[in-house]
Amino acid sequence: MGYEIFGKDMMELYSDSTVKDQEKVDTRSETEQTDEVVTNRLEGRNAVLEAIKAGRTIDKIYIQDGLRDNVLSQIISKVKGTGAVISFVKKERLNDMSETGHHQGVIAQTTSYEYSDIEDIFALAKQKHEPPFIIILDEIEDPHNLGAIIRTANIAGAHGVIIPKHRATGLTATVVRASAGAINFTPVVKVTNISKTIDELKNRGLWFACADMSGEVMYNCNLTGAIGLVIGNEGSGVSRLVKEKCDYIISIPMKGDIESLNASVATGILAYEIVRQRSK
Repeated sequence: MGYEIFGKDMMELYSDSTVKDQEKVDTRSETEQTDEVVTNRLEGRNAVLEAIKAGRTIDKIYIQDGLRDNVLSQIISKVKGTGAVISFVKKERLNDMSETGHHQGVIAQTTSYEYSDIEDIFALAKQKHEPPFIIILDEIEDPHNLGAIIRTANIAGAHGVIIPKHRATGLTATVVRASAGAINFTPVVKVTNISKTIDELKNRGLWFACADMSGEVMYNCNLTGAIGLVIGNEGSGVSRLVKEKCDYIISIPMKGDIESLNASVATGILAYEIVRQRSK
């Protein structure tokens, strides 16, 4: 059984909002030569914890070995699964790294890479005279996967990638390197609630296809028009609440002996099925 998508007039899909200017920073990290990303240093427990709560992407975090308290436990818990590198080091190492002399047993490096706004995605689609094509990631934790997906999104002509604020990797230095420069051309938007964002985008004319092995084979689905492709977590897939928001479920035909594909590989296959159908 196939699926049909009846899009609105393309011009109705866009907002008149002006695209925000984004300044790209091009210097290097103090502790790792990247040539791609600048990192800012935060020192002290409250400074680091508040930055995490505010949604800043932590690239690396250094914690004094053997030191534990409630705040440090919160910091460790919140950065797990976000792609941040956690290193337990001697107090002397932190003393050498500290610029303030008051590190309180923790120093973090945050990635200074600008996130885009949803309006930037619509503006890019409008500029290309194409119906919007957005890839939405539900709790992707591996920074290599996120970087590869951003690279695929750019090559496949997607107008942007949306990621959640919590329980997912952000734009770490690893992500930027894995994107092979695509991050400079593909808007990446961080949102608080994926389900709510899908509802908002539906009101602007998008239809949503969720990747799941239980779905209809992708060749039988109409993936043309204004569309959002939803990809789930590496282990658990798309969450139930997000899946319920999608208009239909699509799958990749499996012919081998194992049952699943890497998240970035699956994204590439489904994205290029969208490209194939659009090219008609």
